[in-house]
Amino acid sequence: MTSTVTLYVYDLSQGLARVVSQGILGRQIDGIWHTAIVVFGNEYFFGSVGIEACGPGGTILGQPNQKIDLGTTEIPFDLFMQYLEELSETSFKGSTYHLLYHNCNNFSSELAQFLTGKDIPSHITNLPQELLNTSLGAMIQPIVEAMQVRGGHSPFQPGSH
Repeated sequence: MTSTVTLYVYDLSQGLARVVSQGILGRQIDGIWHTAIVVFGNEYFFGSVGIEACGPGGTILGQPNQKIDLGTTEIPFDLFMQYLEELSETSFKGSTYHLLYHNCNNFSSELAQFLTGKDIPSHITNLPQELLNTSLGAMIQPIVEAMQVRGGHSPFQPGSH
């Protein structure tokens, strides 16, 4: 059974980055991105508690700013869940989370490539380094690192999919 694969893109700054970034950073930043992959009827994302899932648009962020169609997957649901469980025990367990260096966008990139062979847009995955390369990037780093997304549940519990 095939499933469509959609990248949900949220702006954690709720538009503030677009308004103030040029003046503060000397460079236009359109958002501080949180992403998730929607596949098999659920939204999957990674945060400080590990891999989580919820219904599409079911996080505290509400509806995404943008939905990007990544195509379809031929990967069976059971294989997908095995892969997610493996990731949750290795490279994407909660203790490995870091908002700037190992985050939801790295997870979305990994899932997108596994499911479709395509990556997510590079302007999303490159944003942390772009921010840190600015003269004020180091100053805002503690604020950015404090941002988290919650509102899902573990996709590995019975009845959660």
